[in-house]
Amino acid sequence: MTETGALTKLGLRMQNRKYIFPNVIELGIAAGHSFDVNVYLIDGGTEYVLLDIGLDESLGELIDLIREMDFPLSKCKMVIATHADADHVQALAKARERLKTKAAAHPKAAVLLEAGETEQTFAKIAAQNFEIAMPPCKIDTKLKDGDSIKVGKLKLDVWSTPGHTPGQLSFKLGSLLFSGDNIYRDGCVGVIDAHHGSSLPQFISSLERIRDDKEAEILLPSHGPYFRKDPAMLQATIDRLKQYQYMADFGTCAVKWPLQEQWEKDILAGKLPDV
Repeated sequence: MTETGALTKLGLRMQNRKYIFPNVIELGIAAGHSFDVNVYLIDGGTEYVLLDIGLDESLGELIDLIREMDFPLSKCKMVIATHADADHVQALAKARERLKTKAAAHPKAAVLLEAGETEQTFAKIAAQNFEIAMPPCKIDTKLKDGDSIKVGKLKLDVWSTPGHTPGQLSFKLGSLLFSGDNIYRDGCVGVIDAHHGSSLPQFISSLERIRDDKEAEILLPSHGPYFRKDPAMLQATIDRLKQYQYMADFGTCAVKWPLQEQWEKDILAGKLPDV
């Protein structure tokens, strides 16, 4: 039976591969609708990797789509978590099993993923009465800054880009940077939350690294459209996050609150507010 015949028997149909850049497919674009997270397929010719995998409810459609584009499931080298947020990797354990492949993540993300942790991964937000399952997943490969991942004829360079979470990774492929939840086209960034392990100083350093890298020209985030890197926009975001470090709005993510520090000094000096 031909591959087309096999797919037809399963109720699937062959479809063209929609590369957004050489060797790169975003599965939401290929499907014609967005998923909860951008899932990137990096095609190395003889094998491929997936960056993030999304929610359990979307996994069946994603796997069907991969097959319809004539990518053998057995050629998936690994599924890589940019970080441990549930919207990115709730389906990681099932994907690892169904694709018979490896799961990879930063060591700090691996701790959460292997434990099926729910608070830091935002699988459970009690105050908003929100909760989804977070199945534990064995992480076969721990990735750190400076590593490289060979994908057939390609090489992905691994960057550690903490800030949004302690274990967030980005990946560089030539002039392309898969930038996770670091920065979006409108200048917004991934959520900053103490329960999430967010760090404003680390976030700023990660954004400065993205801004200053001479090779990265196109940013492919985990949410929203990909876009050409704009150093001025990145600088505006960096400046905004630098202000956040001294604002009570960000609670324990702030490094200090100058108003409170001055008030404590004024009380010690017996100085009252001038009203």
